[in-house]
Amino acid sequence: MGRVVHFEISAEKPEEVISFYQNTFNWRFEKWEGPMAYWMIMTGDEKTPGIDGGLKERDEMGTNTINTIDVVSIDESIEKVTKNGGEIIVPKMTVPGVGWLAYFKDPQENVFGIMQSDESAK
Repeated sequence: MGRVVHFEISAEKPEEVISFYQNTFNWRFEKWEGPMAYWMIMTGDEKTPGIDGGLKERDEMGTNTINTIDVVSIDESIEKVTKNGGEIIVPKMTVPGVGWLAYFKDPQENVFGIMQSDESAK
């Protein structure tokens, strides 16, 4: 069973969103050192219920908050998503040192991601 393990917020002006969530909820933000502008969001103590997320610059996926679901096999999950009426909007891609990621729309146009963890991904 896949569980939501990450969320993403998109913004045209990331610095405004960072300030808002820091000042409102005391969230912490750390700039990711990967190939794109991205900030990791820590929403609280790891010992309490909840998930952490990320902040990215707004793109073709719009203004949705996107939930990412952990999967065992991204290839098998892509097949299941499309078989059941989902639409690929960002094909499988590598997140170096993290794993494999793809984005979809469900049959009602809700955007979500799936991630297969793989620290050896390049």
